Amino acid sequence: MEHNVNLEVLSTREGFNSAVRHIKKTLGIIEALEGNANLGDVLFELEDREFTGDRIGLLLRMILIDKLKYTALSFNPASVAAEPAALAEEFEKWKAVDLVAVYHHPDRGLLAANPKVPEELAAFGVLRKRELLVIYAGRADAPADGICQKAAEIAAALFSGGKPRIPRELYAGNYGVKKPGMKGAEKSRRVTPAASGGPAGMTPLYSVVVQNELFHNGNVEAWKRIIAAYTARYPELQVHIYYEGERILDINALFKWGKVKHGRAIQFSVLGREIRDTAKLRRYLIQGAGHQFEAFLQGPPGRVMKLF
Repeated sequence: MEHNVNLEVLSTREGFNSAVRHIKKTLGIIEALEGNANLGDVLFELEDREFTGDRIGLLLRMILIDKLKYTALSFNPASVAAEPAALAEEFEKWKAVDLVAVYHHPDRGLLAANPKVPEELAAFGVLRKRELLVIYAGRADAPADGICQKAAEIAAALFSGGKPRIPRELYAGNYGVKKPGMKGAEKSRRVTPAASGGPAGMTPLYSVVVQNELFHNGNVEAWKRIIAAYTARYPELQVHIYYEGERILDINALFKWGKVKHGRAIQFSVLGREIRDTAKLRRYLIQGAGHQFEAFLQGPPGRVMKLF
């Protein structure tokens, strides 16, 4: 039964073609790795909307675990490094091992990066406590050994905000940062997490300080209209709201809780491709969180304002 279920995807033309594309891209990735390229680098260069999430997870297991015998260390940090991208300066010195970091982002899904490259770690955005992180450490020409295990453990400690002692043997070897060459798959270097046409990116968290005595119902309605106007103008983008580290799925909850008072910060980020107008969005949300909120309540309910 399980075997038949796995083959169901091949029973339709769309499913079959998708499987063929996946196999071709996988073969291209494997070919790129033959020169000791880093899998995180390859995935970062591969701008493909289909090759994300679960498909990346399958690739990690097939290549790094089954084929190359890397060690894998998963953890849920109780605290996180203040600036994860700054860790790349240290990881880049670790020439004894190859590293791949995987972050199971609560909103964006599975993200993979070469932690030795600052822009790839920056693409993770702000790491959150207790979310799943996995460190893969190994070598393309030999199965993982004790040094690889130690490297994974120290990397996990650094991601968790610790200051572990780093053994000198991690600094000697042939696994420096290399730019991969993709032959069997599409490639295009992604400059930022929100680059045009690339994988879905997420902006940093922008803070909006509440100016009124309380973030009241009028502020809530203003925010709902502002966000509705933004997503009407850019339907491929999503606006996520956060308060005290938690994502807020219903903005009304910020008023119902009754604890978002003057001087407290509500945060937001934008998710998607070709992200734009975030400065204007933040400016409107700042107005909506203060005494100017009434400017966004003009017109009948349900009418989408043309703000962008």
